Amino acid sequence: MTATATAPASTSTSTRTAAPTPPAPVITGRIPPGWVVSDTLAMTRRNLLRYLRLPNLLVFSTVQPVMFVLLFSFVFGGAIKAALPPGEKYIDFLMAGIFVQTVIFGSVQTGVGLSDDLSRGMIDRFRSLPMARSAVLAGRTMSDVVRNCFVVVLMTAVGMAIGFRFHGGFIPAIGGLGLAVLFGLAFSWISAFIGLSVRDPEAAQAAGFVWIFPLVFASSAFVPVQTMPEWLQVFARNNPLSHTVNAIRALTQGGPIWHDLWISLAWIIGILVVFVPLSVYRYRQVH
Repeated sequence: MTATATAPASTSTSTRTAAPTPPAPVITGRIPPGWVVSDTLAMTRRNLLRYLRLPNLLVFSTVQPVMFVLLFSFVFGGAIKAALPPGEKYIDFLMAGIFVQTVIFGSVQTGVGLSDDLSRGMIDRFRSLPMARSAVLAGRTMSDVVRNCFVVVLMTAVGMAIGFRFHGGFIPAIGGLGLAVLFGLAFSWISAFIGLSVRDPEAAQAAGFVWIFPLVFASSAFVPVQTMPEWLQVFARNNPLSHTVNAIRALTQGGPIWHDLWISLAWIIGILVVFVPLSVYRYRQVH
């Protein structure tokens, strides 16, 4: 009896290896301008959607300037009117100051919003994304510009309801409102630097208002400068808010424009040249 030996079949075990994942593209050099614009618009949309989800933010940001219009016009208007030129209504004098005060107070929200994102870890998430670093700051300031446009239009409607009128023509009036919004944009970048520096929303709000109040009220926003003490007149006449208010007042009511307008534009450009790079640098340094 013959035994047949069967050799074991040699089985080759094949190991399946997953195909290597290609590395994520690394962006070197300067980001294309189109990407920067796209990232900025995305961040602007993100910040504006917050007003739709939390409408009380927009409500409270509009109630305060409406109260200032009504209080200054009806409470202080009778006393201050005596210091104005004959025939000039106090509401026409007041509204230029209200426009500037509204955008300046609103600029504080830029720093508060950034410090809130920083405290909740959102800034770290944004920095980990392949996006332009300036888009976070630019998107924040641009969303505040949109909000300021809405609030300025609302203040115009409230003012006109109680007697305010444009006396300098349509185009100068639009220029005056645009100057107010542009001035608010410049101060938003100051607020952005403050918010990134203090890193706490409550501290950012306090730090934002503590230096704005003297600028707003020691200016020509609500009262003629000549009614102030002589030592304060020196500060008020050279206050950038006074130049901006005077330029808006001239554009909306008529009168000499160019002297205050050029000084106001110089202040706006100077603030942007200084605080845009400072804010971007501070954004890169936060941990």
